[in-house]
Amino acid sequence: MTDIVYRRTDPRLGAFALRTLDPDADAALLHGWVTHPKAAFWMMLDADVAQVADEYRRIHAHPHQNAFVGLWRDRPAFLAERYDPAHVELVDRYDAAPGDVGMHFLCAPTDTPVHGFTLAVITTVVAWLFDDPTTRRVVVEPDVRNSAVHALNAAVGFTVVGPITKPEKDALLCVCTRAMFEDATGLTTGAPATP
Repeated sequence: MTDIVYRRTDPRLGAFALRTLDPDADAALLHGWVTHPKAAFWMMLDADVAQVADEYRRIHAHPHQNAFVGLWRDRPAFLAERYDPAHVELVDRYDAAPGDVGMHFLCAPTDTPVHGFTLAVITTVVAWLFDDPTTRRVVVEPDVRNSAVHALNAAVGFTVVGPITKPEKDALLCVCTRAMFEDATGLTTGAPATP
């Protein structure tokens, strides 16, 4: 299944969209992304295509997480993962609140980088998460050493909660509310859930 779940037009870079990821059909594409040296923080550098397919089959089958291929101008250009941090990734590592949604994103490697592309990607992914009115906060846990992502997170409104230790990394827990995202980006998102 590869249906479009979200579309957004960036004022400078044009059409972005997210579609459901197909673990088998997309495995070769994703393999080239997650094993690229620039994807070191994705922690799959040594994976083969079968292992990538297995990982995304596992995510696809999980009741509390899923993955999507991001499109730019109708071509695959990034990966996004959405998860429930009360059940995946951050269980017992922070004070989960109703409406929290966890997120990971990865831009495809390119020989011709486009200025502002990664910022447009994270803006699109967070806007998509807030398009769901039940989302109250987006939660991220990047590696503490990933300074590029910390800057991007700050640019779209995330605030640092603090360092946390996970089995695979030391992470920097950050959160972003709908209001923080809208203040940082000037975008208006879906209506917030009523308490």
